Amino acid sequence: MDKEKAVERGAQLVTIPSELEGLRLDLALAKLLEPYSRAMLKHAVESGSILLNGVSVKARTIVHTGDQVTVEIRPRPETSAVAQAVAYDVVWSEQDFIVVNKPPGLVVHPGAGNPDQTLVNGLLAAFPELSSLPRAGLIHRIDKDTSGLLLVARHIGSYERLVKMMASRAISRTYDALVHGQLATSASVNQPIGRDHRLRTRMRVTAGGRPAVTHYYVKERYTAQTLLEVHLETGRTHQIRVHMSWLGHPLVGDPTYGQNRRKGFPRRNDAPNVQVANFSRQALHAARLQFDHPRSGETVAFEAPPPNDMRELLDTLRSQALQ
Repeated sequence: MDKEKAVERGAQLVTIPSELEGLRLDLALAKLLEPYSRAMLKHAVESGSILLNGVSVKARTIVHTGDQVTVEIRPRPETSAVAQAVAYDVVWSEQDFIVVNKPPGLVVHPGAGNPDQTLVNGLLAAFPELSSLPRAGLIHRIDKDTSGLLLVARHIGSYERLVKMMASRAISRTYDALVHGQLATSASVNQPIGRDHRLRTRMRVTAGGRPAVTHYYVKERYTAQTLLEVHLETGRTHQIRVHMSWLGHPLVGDPTYGQNRRKGFPRRNDAPNVQVANFSRQALHAARLQFDHPRSGETVAFEAPPPNDMRELLDTLRSQALQ
């Protein structure tokens, strides 16, 4: 493994600090590279994926202050998805991670009913190295008809760091959500969410569910709707959609947790115009991501404006509210 070429491909370059002087290489790396297990590091050293001062060595080799270690761990392929041309926007791309802006209507992962032409297929076409990562490097997901930002790790080191950050709630995700009715003030919903036993494709607030916390802030009020800025403290399936429906203010256009076509929508939340009534998906957009860079530790943030359908709907509601 050529050191310079490995670094160009995104390999980590680590310097041995004085406090690790005299340790075995695998032990020193286990302290420096917390996302990796000692067993994984030992195997990587023995297979030549880790170099000490540009040379392949044994895991038991003693390290010294100032030694340079090049780490390029290549896990076995984790996905059988094929690379395909799929339309989505890359907001940011670097050696550690990618941020993409998913359009509404695009499924994230292949699955039953959607074997291909998903975001994962598109990511593999543009970034083939993602095939070696769990879930093709995706750190989180959003629903098919939700638009917006998704974070994708580019190698196993950043993947495991970002997964830990997501689990510890160190990655801030902010959504724009248009709901029926007018909310008087900003607040939070702390209600457990579990699967609906009568309809397995749905989730619901239930005492036996997993803890779920959603914080929402009023951004704009219209004649019969409210635009919210929503922050997720947890990441349950359909969390925003379920919590807002539980409040009595479901998302505009939500086919699962919103309008019941047989019973009709409650009159207090009737859509005042045809554009709202005909909005064909939940009006939910993952607008902002903020987290500490997995390599430098510096705070980074990314934003994406709503897609055209939601932007046009908001423009209509704003103009109507001014009349």
